Amino acid sequence: MKIIVLMKQVANKDAVLRIGKDEKWIDESDIAHQTNESDGYALEEALRMKEAKGEGEVVVCTLGGQSAKTVIKDALARGADRAIHVVAENSNKLSPHQIAKMIADAIRNENADLVFTGLQSDDASYGQTGVILAELLGIPHATIVIDIDRESLNGNLRVKRELESGWYQWFVYQLPALLTIQSGISQIRYASLKGIMAAKRKEIKEVTPTIGDFGAAQQIQKVYMPLKTKQTQMLGDGDTKRGAVELVEKLKTEVRIL
Repeated sequence: MKIIVLMKQVANKDAVLRIGKDEKWIDESDIAHQTNESDGYALEEALRMKEAKGEGEVVVCTLGGQSAKTVIKDALARGADRAIHVVAENSNKLSPHQIAKMIADAIRNENADLVFTGLQSDDASYGQTGVILAELLGIPHATIVIDIDRESLNGNLRVKRELESGWYQWFVYQLPALLTIQSGISQIRYASLKGIMAAKRKEIKEVTPTIGDFGAAQQIQKVYMPLKTKQTQMLGDGDTKRGAVELVEKLKTEVRIL
């Protein structure tokens, strides 16, 4: 069984973010980076599935500049077998469709049984790359996966999806398939010293994509920090019942949640 895991480099959660001069993205020149959280869980699930089968290959795929190799090396140290690096500087300027197209071109010939991605990235949070990638590869997909039945691997895979309002769904997918993994699905392992040393000998294949005439269907107009404002409005003029009536009316007409 071959499993490809998409992993992305994002700004560290504790980093102090500053808007870039062009106001199109954050200034990443002096901030620390880390692996996207849900991508880390996707890798863990792939490794556990390989261990459950006792055989197979886990291939990590990352799209980004040369600094993204940090994510790749960490994944290899945790247990991934090899990696594909789709080299694309200024990847923040690419739409989810462009990113999915580049990744699809890079992994299509791998003929993977499964493709795992995180649910969404911690920076742009589109949550669309995995879904679009499945369409481009022509395979079924499942989103917000919170459990995988590792014993159901006879051409099919049974997964548990999170739905709205506390509901869940068990569904059987025919392989090959793509799953977007929810954070917290399992306990992520750390890279061991042995794994770090072994990672130095593992293959990292670089792929340089060409966008060609395939342009973005979207553009970021401006990135800005949200303005913090506070406004207090007194209702009922001291009369509790009157205030309650006014509150209900505002919830109906202004907030529109009733």
